[in-house]
Amino acid sequence: MSTERLPEKRVAFEPPVDPTTADPAMRRPASIVTGSVLVLLRAAAGALWAAGVAFSLPPWLREIAGAASGNADEPLDLSVSDLGVDTAVFLGVVAVVCAVQVVFGIRIFFGGNLARVLVMVISVASISASFVGWWEFGQVITVRTTLITLSLDILVLLALSSRDAAAYARKPRRPLRRRRDRRRGADAAEAV
Repeated sequence: MSTERLPEKRVAFEPPVDPTTADPAMRRPASIVTGSVLVLLRAAAGALWAAGVAFSLPPWLREIAGAASGNADEPLDLSVSDLGVDTAVFLGVVAVVCAVQVVFGIRIFFGGNLARVLVMVISVASISASFVGWWEFGQVITVRTTLITLSLDILVLLALSSRDAAAYARKPRRPLRRRRDRRRGADAAEAV
C-alpha cells in the first residue's frame, strides 16, 4: 500500500459558526452591497408603478411601470379612481412604503441586522404569496407578470442570507461617539 496520506473527508454538515465573532474591521461584503441595491431597486420599481397608476403617462412608460410592479397585464388605462381611493391617499401610502424600503436598503448597507432580517421575512412572504397565487388561483408566472419581482425577491434572499452578510450585520460596532472623541483627541494632539 502507498504511504501517501489522503485528505480527510468533509462532514456532510457545517458546524455552526458564531457570526458575532467577526472582526470589527471586517470590510463590507459584496452580498450586503448587492442586497441593499436590490432593495433600493424594489423601492424605485414601486415608485414607478405608483406614478404609472396615479398620473397619465405615455403608454411605453405605463408598460414599464406595470412590469416593475410585477403585473404587466394590467390595462394601460388603470388609474387611482379604478382602485377606489383618493390620489393623495394612494400616493401617500405608496410613498411611505417606498420610504421604508429605502431606509431598509440604507440600513442594510451600513450593517443593520434588524433591517436585513425584516427584508428577508418580507421577501419570503412575497415569494410565498406568488407560490400560493400560482398553486391555488392558477396565476401564470411569466416575465410580463410576476417573474421580475419574484426573481428580485429570491436574489435579495440569497444575498442577505449568506454567511458573510450575517457576520457583517452582527459584528460589534463601535459607537459613533467614541470614534468622534478619538478623532478630536487625535486632532488636538496634532495641533500641539
